[in-house]
Amino acid sequence: MKTAVVILNWNGKNWLEKFLQNVIFNSSDATVIVVDNNSSDNSVSFLQEKFPEIQIIQNEGNYGYAKGYNLALKQIDAEYFVLLNSDIEVTKDWISPIVSLMDSDKTISACQPKILDYNNKSKFEYAGASGGYIDKFGYPFCRGRIFDELEEDKGQYNDAIEVFWATGACLFVRSSQFLEIGGLDEDFFAHQEEIDLCWRLKNKGYKIMVEPKSEVYHVGGGTLNVGSPFKTHLNFRNNLYMLFKNLPLSSLFTIIPVRLVLDGIAAITFLKKEKGMRHLFAISKAHFAFYFEIPKLISKRRKISQKCSLTGKNNYSILVKNKIIGIKKFSDL
Repeated sequence: MKTAVVILNWNGKNWLEKFLQNVIFNSSDATVIVVDNNSSDNSVSFLQEKFPEIQIIQNEGNYGYAKGYNLALKQIDAEYFVLLNSDIEVTKDWISPIVSLMDSDKTISACQPKILDYNNKSKFEYAGASGGYIDKFGYPFCRGRIFDELEEDKGQYNDAIEVFWATGACLFVRSSQFLEIGGLDEDFFAHQEEIDLCWRLKNKGYKIMVEPKSEVYHVGGGTLNVGSPFKTHLNFRNNLYMLFKNLPLSSLFTIIPVRLVLDGIAAITFLKKEKGMRHLFAISKAHFAFYFEIPKLISKRRKISQKCSLTGKNNYSILVKNKIIGIKKFSDL
């Protein structure tokens, strides 16, 4: 098949009820497949009854985003995989602009649509907005989103351009190049594994794009909500994993120590929030997990040809730009 839209589900029956029909209706130019990560909420029986035409791949456990997709995608023969969250409403003709763009340039490995907020459709959504970037210390941000500052979509980021990372909420990826680099890093489980994937693809000389002619609406927090300490743990741990694997040696020993200090400051600020002590513990646990995994990360580094200059990777601190200088819009950077 040309394009496979692959939805990973874990106890997301409510999202399948809400959005799957919309995806099927607007994806006549693709095959829609649901991958179930051993749900306990009758998701599979619901699919079999309500959508008997849909192919279902059943994983034996809850393997998270990374391994869950890796296992399933090995069973799917398509030129393009679309990794689509279950809490997304797609729009008419959302597939063809991206497929056309990727068809036009074989060096484009991955691409995302414009991601807007399902609950406030005039605003960009946190997970990707109109294309992802990264600063010198590994903090991700987007055209349309800096930290928690979300811009209104006024068409200001409607150009298709090369970016650093494409969102895992709706990720179009060329299957041959996805498999070439070994797919997603399963040690990440979930969160920032798509940024790591895009970084490894860019280190191979491939491009990551955003094509805003395609639009989707994302609810966000469909599996782990924003206030989850486990989500905090994954984000801090995985970011350190990603930096250690992909940074050039020339900056590895300067960036990592600074990030560890910045993480400590972040942990203190979490104390002001609900479940503050649990978030602080989650960050501490993330650091110890990182230290423990360093031998394994060294082995992974050796398989990557790290590059110093990559489109979308900026040599400034987004923390300084946003928290100290006060810049809240991507266009003002």
